This record gives sequence, structure tokens and C-alpha cells, in this order.
Amino acid sequence: MTRQIALIVDDEPDIRELLEITLGRMKLDTRSARNVKEAREWLAKEPFDLCLTDMRLPDGTGLELVQHIQQRHPQVPVAMITAYGSLDTAIQALKAGAFDFLTKPVDLARLRELVATALRLRAPESAELPVDSRLLGDSPPMQALRKQILKLARSQAPVYISGESGSGKELVARLIHEQGPRREQPFVPVNCGAIPSELMESEFFGHKKGSFTGAVEDKQGLFQAANGGTLFLDEVADLPLAMQVKLLRAIQEKAVRTVGGQQELVVDVRILCATHKDLAAEVAAERFRQDLYYRLNVIELRVPPLRERREDISQLTEVMLRRLAEDTGLSPARLDPEALEKLKSYRFPGNVRELENMLERAYTLCEDDRISAGDLRLADACPAGENGETSLAQIDNLEDHLEEIERKLIMQALEETRWNRTAAAQRLGLSFRSMRYRLKKLGID
Repeated sequence: MTRQIALIVDDEPDIRELLEITLGRMKLDTRSARNVKEAREWLAKEPFDLCLTDMRLPDGTGLELVQHIQQRHPQVPVAMITAYGSLDTAIQALKAGAFDFLTKPVDLARLRELVATALRLRAPESAELPVDSRLLGDSPPMQALRKQILKLARSQAPVYISGESGSGKELVARLIHEQGPRREQPFVPVNCGAIPSELMESEFFGHKKGSFTGAVEDKQGLFQAANGGTLFLDEVADLPLAMQVKLLRAIQEKAVRTVGGQQELVVDVRILCATHKDLAAEVAAERFRQDLYYRLNVIELRVPPLRERREDISQLTEVMLRRLAEDTGLSPARLDPEALEKLKSYRFPGNVRELENMLERAYTLCEDDRISAGDLRLADACPAGENGETSLAQIDNLEDHLEEIERKLIMQALEETRWNRTAAAQRLGLSFRSMRYRLKKLGID
């Protein structure tokens, strides 16, 4: 069997030798380079299964090499070696496309874990894993989302998944996990808003028997349960500030201490998080720590709401109705053309989850396996009534509803002024600074 090859890039002979010995004991062949120029020459000569590069090199930076590998050899996982405490540098590397990072002095156990995970990325069976059929839709936003999922699955960078309630953020997180090298390890989802504040530390880090009233036995925490795999923090904005401090430390140190425990336990966990709230706005309001925000939001992945991909509604309804028939053992129902048009014109504040619930109700109520527009019960949930007023029934979340109104008005002003932001701001009676803030908040480029 052909041995796998790693490229080591560092100008310090002692570091190169340490890495060569360690990887050699892992049955890897190695090639060494002292600078960016030599590294590029090696990459042009033969294929590599992994690259480890220092950040500071005599003729450039490790970031330049990461970017070069991303452009010319995207199949090669590259890890950055940074000075201890250089978290900003590590985050830059992850954003540039690095698979993961190590800090000096190099921890050999951590190095071996990183190498083993990186080599799983290069395994033939993981090269072109199809995205699960649970992620339905062929619209341009969904095609782009699938590509992003496959790309992010190859990284170990923390990902912040943004999107409205019901848009499928947990499914996206699960697919990132299942497409990546940790797929054989646990995927542990947790709703941060559902844990009582007094139990949070115990839930996340575990506790020792007798550490507090009611602790009748040792308990494993979520970090320990997800060790080697992925921890998905849903509704992360709901974490209290005191817990945010502890979470930040656990992520940075890659270690946790159980409640009542004396020693820290090393954990290898990839963090994915999500919330329907605007996390940047939560930071501005001082409800979410800025340092934790930057640590979690290394890469942001936006899940589009259903109203931005209305062309997917036909496929979604067809698949959902088929699943309903399979689950109930009854014959599948058909959707009248008028009913389908009603769905396509509806705003869907609850997104895919709302569509699923709506179809389940209509499937139960319909006659002769035929769902009419009346079965959908959208009469009170049209975009606007005859008098132009919004019905309370169509508002699932007031903040989301107001944000959508704001988005529509800003887009209208931009289109009327041919995307002249200054003119659009004047048209809306806003200062340019206020306009720029709103464009960033709403994700309008």
C-alpha cells in the first residue's frame, strides 16, 4: 500500500525534525520546505495528502501558502502552526481555507489527532459525498448552499449558521457533520434556550457525584458526549453572559472541567452554532460577548428563507405529501394547481417547518385525496387583506416581520436609485451611516 505524504513547511530545523519524526511514526512519508518558494516547488512536483505550515516564513506567510493551495491544490488539507496566543492569526487562516491550526509549542497528542482527521478527508470514500436528499430544492440559493456545505465539511473551523426559524439550520449543521471526517463520531445538538441557567454548567461540562444537591452520580457533559465529533449549539444567543465566558474558555483551551472536578479534560470537538436572532445586533446590545462572537463566527453560512426560493415549493410539497402517505399508510394526496399558487404567493414566516405543518393539516382534512386551496386555510394568512392591513395570523415573529418590511423598502429604494446607496439613504430619510448599518444587518450587498 502506498504511504501517504505530508508536506512540512517551517524555517526552524528543530520544528521540522520534530514534525518529521512524529509523522514518520504515524507511517507517513514527509517532504520539508524552509519557505514559501520551496513549498510551491514541492507541491508542483508530487501530490500531497496533508500540509503543515508555519505562519511566519522568510519569504512570505503561511496565509499566502494556504491561499495558493486553495487555488491550485484544493484537495490538500492544510493546517497552520501559529505562536501561542495568536488566536486572530488562527482565525485568519481558517477563513482563508485552512483545515485547522496548531499552536507552538506543538502538543504531539493534538498533532496526531489533527493529522488523523485530515487524512480521513483524503480517503477515497469521502471525496465526493452527495448532499443528503433531506435538503430539497434546485433553486440557485439552494445549489449555492449545497456547495458551501461540501466546502465547509472539509474544514474544522467553527461555523455560525444564520437563518430564520424553521428554515432548516439544524439539518444544515447535521449535513456539514455527515459530509466531513468526523461523520463516524457523535453529532450532539443542544438547544441553548431550553436549558435552565442553574443547570447549564453541569449540562455542558458534566458533574461529579455530590458536587451539588441532587448530584447523586457522575454525569457526562455535552462536550464529553461530542468528543471526536460535532457539538451543535442551537439558539446560542440565548446563553446567559456568565455561561458565555465558560463556553469561550472551553473552546479556546479545548478542555473542560466538570462541576466538582479537580482536573481539566481535553476534548476534541468541532463547534457549529445557530440562532434566528441577529448575533451582531446582540453583540451591539451587549447581550452577547464580542470575543465569543468572533470565535464562533469564523465562517458564517446563511440558510435562505423559503420566500427567497419559491420555485422549490412544488418539489417540497410533492416530497412532503409522499412522506405523509408513507408514514400513515394511506394513499398520497394531490395538490390542486390553485392551491399550489396560493402556497407560492404566501410569505411563510415559519419557513419549511410551517409548510410541513400546513400540509399535514391539509392532508388530514382533504377529501378524495385532493388538497384544495380551502384545505390550506390561508384565507386569514394572505400577504395583505383587502384593506391592505396585515393580519395578526400571518405574523409568526414580529422582529422577523418588521425586518422583512425594512428589507423590501430598502431594496425598493436601492432599485429606484440604481443602487446609489447615498441617494437611497436620502430617499428613506436615513443617514449614510445608518443605511450602511442596515445593509450589513440585512445581508444586502
